Amino acid sequence: MTKNVLIMAANGQISQIVEDRILEDDKYSDVHLTLFLREKDRLSKFNNNPRVTLVEGSLDSESDIQAAAENQDIVFVGVVDHTEDNIQTKNVVNAMKAANVNRLVYTNVLGIYDEVPGEYGRWNKEMIGGGLPSALRSDEILENSGLEYTTLRLPWLNDREVNYKITHKGEKYIGVSGSRKSIADVVVKIIEDPDYLKNDSVGIADPSTDGLDRPVY
Repeated sequence: MTKNVLIMAANGQISQIVEDRILEDDKYSDVHLTLFLREKDRLSKFNNNPRVTLVEGSLDSESDIQAAAENQDIVFVGVVDHTEDNIQTKNVVNAMKAANVNRLVYTNVLGIYDEVPGEYGRWNKEMIGGGLPSALRSDEILENSGLEYTTLRLPWLNDREVNYKITHKGEKYIGVSGSRKSIADVVVKIIEDPDYLKNDSVGIADPSTDGLDRPVY
């Protein structure tokens, strides 16, 4: 039975790692990807792949999202919603409900719950503090949406190999940096088992970076 997965912001670096893993591993041969992005020519390498549908659209358009979400099983949004009124998160939630799609994975940032301790937490808030209120509201919208959601609170990213520890809402964030491959690994695990991390807001970072006061690249 085919599992239909919609990836939004499909040209992002984490999204592309997910796409390549799904398409290159026979383990996921039953997965069909719908890749949603503003300019589908950016992913023209998939034009002739029978397991890929390319869709142009904007997260600012609920109707674009709803059209793409029809008949999907899982939706992954590979961009953080920093819109002032969280229109993107609201559009995704409303469109999924209209299309009767229930499983959502949405990226976010670390620090929205003051869960990052010490000097690094102070520095992180200084660097991205202006974006924290909208990021927090995005997570709150998902939590209250009635959808089966997972929020991925991302660290400062690098291109290292897969190595991560997951923390849950209410727990101290472990690590300061993590790899894009690690984030993609979590997304792939959810695609494989949609019950994994369901209805949770999780932090993901490399535990070997815990206690440092600046990101590791």
